[in-house]
Amino acid sequence: MTDNLRFRVGPRHRMAPAALVLLGAAVAAYGLYSAPERTWPNLLLNGFDILSVAVSALFFIASQRLTGARWSAGLRRIPEALMSALPAAAVLMALVFFGRQWLYPWSRPGAFAHVPQIAGKVRYLQTPWVFGRTAVVLLLWIVFAWLFRRTSLAQDRNPRSSLVYHYRLNRYAAAFVVVFAFSFTLGAYDWIISLDPSWFSTMFGIYVFAGTFVAGIAAVTLAAVVLREHRLLSHAISDHHLQDLGKMLFAFSTFWAYIWTCQYLLIWYGNIPEEVTHYVKRTNGPWLWLFALNLVVNWLIPFIVLLPARTKRNPAALKIVCALLLCGHWLDLYILIMPSVWNRPRIAFPEIAIAAGYSSLLYLLFLRGLEAAPLAPLSDPVLAAERSATHGAFTLPEAQT
Repeated sequence: MTDNLRFRVGPRHRMAPAALVLLGAAVAAYGLYSAPERTWPNLLLNGFDILSVAVSALFFIASQRLTGARWSAGLRRIPEALMSALPAAAVLMALVFFGRQWLYPWSRPGAFAHVPQIAGKVRYLQTPWVFGRTAVVLLLWIVFAWLFRRTSLAQDRNPRSSLVYHYRLNRYAAAFVVVFAFSFTLGAYDWIISLDPSWFSTMFGIYVFAGTFVAGIAAVTLAAVVLREHRLLSHAISDHHLQDLGKMLFAFSTFWAYIWTCQYLLIWYGNIPEEVTHYVKRTNGPWLWLFALNLVVNWLIPFIVLLPARTKRNPAALKIVCALLLCGHWLDLYILIMPSVWNRPRIAFPEIAIAAGYSSLLYLLFLRGLEAAPLAPLSDPVLAAERSATHGAFTLPEAQT
């Protein structure tokens, strides 16, 4: 086993996903010409989907560092590779702004003609302000991803200064969590809830975050299981690591269900006209079965499967649950977005082709991120301390300023 293990994928392995990216791009381009009212919602849905997975990977790293988690130190390259997709995902998300008139009622002339000017949404949802907030939010996420990645790679190259970079990463994590709490809430409101400006929910930000974090954990877990099966990172991913990842999936999918239930019950019990419109449409007609399926896919099945301790260590079970949760996250966003712009569900060739194209793009960017650095951090002091516990005494390097 070598610490400087590199990940390499041949060109043939990239052919199928690259073909799906081209197919998705062609379908999207044709759709923008022939049916923009159908295509723009799909671009919003899938753009936010891959963006949320990428930024969730960054949040995964930050949360692990802030909680002092040692078990995940050897897995750091996986979320780093996922977050490397942030620039491309941010560009795709920003491009959705140019289809705003097909998506957002507030962008159309006279949208607030009958709304009192004192209402905060009249000023808040002005097009320049929305674009400005979108640009700032996406730029902040890209900058933090760049800082994390640059510092992580610098730690590899400078083992004598590993503690300096270790503490610097901790400081970045603390700053990012604060920035993320505000910026993600702004993004969730501007990109999703403003599809129906008359509706509001004080729990919407935490609800979207819960689903986003579950998807990020599922992506990290799926990659860890696959790499372990191919004897890559097998020294860093033990059954205990799989169990910890399984516990996180179990816990945060249940947290998502808790927020889902709280938001639904509070709005149902309050029965305020401005709030119930969101659920009235989604719990009636052709949307009802998707609304029910959302809870089954994102919580009930993962809960039942991951409840026994042995399945949290079972690679096959984890792969199935992770794939299900990633599809479930897409479905959750579909339920949040599409009823606001369509009268009935549509899941046909255009939806499948665009979703496959975006997912394949995320996969290709993830592969490139894995190839860009050693699979295991070379000079991480936590990993060095673990090796010393196994092979003998070890002294952490002094911090070099």
